[in-house]
Amino acid sequence: MAELATTARPYARAAFAAAGDASQLEQWSAFLGRSAAAVQDPQVMPLIGNPRVLAPQLVDFLLEVAAAVKPPSGELATEQRNFLQLLADNRRLKLLPEIAAQFAALSSEAERIADVEVISAQQLSGDESKKLQGALERRLGRAVRLHPQIDKSLVGGAIVRYGDFVVDGSLRGRIERLGAAMAGA
Repeated sequence: MAELATTARPYARAAFAAAGDASQLEQWSAFLGRSAAAVQDPQVMPLIGNPRVLAPQLVDFLLEVAAAVKPPSGELATEQRNFLQLLADNRRLKLLPEIAAQFAALSSEAERIADVEVISAQQLSGDESKKLQGALERRLGRAVRLHPQIDKSLVGGAIVRYGDFVVDGSLRGRIERLGAAMAGA
């Protein structure tokens, strides 16, 4: 998995640079998201890397899929075609989901938005979400977008993750720490 992220990173940065230079982060994000979804489709996956399917055919197909909502025009269309062609030529089309994820992270960072994962034993109420969001905004010094998930095995509390910043306030985590402390005593 780390190798996948490492290989995808320069492509994501190149796409981000192209999008940022032209102030087209939103268009590139949508393009990468749709392209990534296409290469993950079970019917498309066998085509990628198939020697009978030529790279230009794959690029044309992915451009059609990605442009299904709103086709790009002019220089943007050329840049996106060139990007997909580069990936196809280097046999890297399978990296599109990782490239899209890294692009999204770069966009959030540029916009000073923290995408925070909140794993809780039960769904947070609106008031709890607002309080947590406010506390995290003060702590992180940026706008926060919460991504809640439910994990009943936590028993109670929550785990908050943003990059390397992790707060384990779950009941399960507390029990594990107590058990480790007692084992060491």
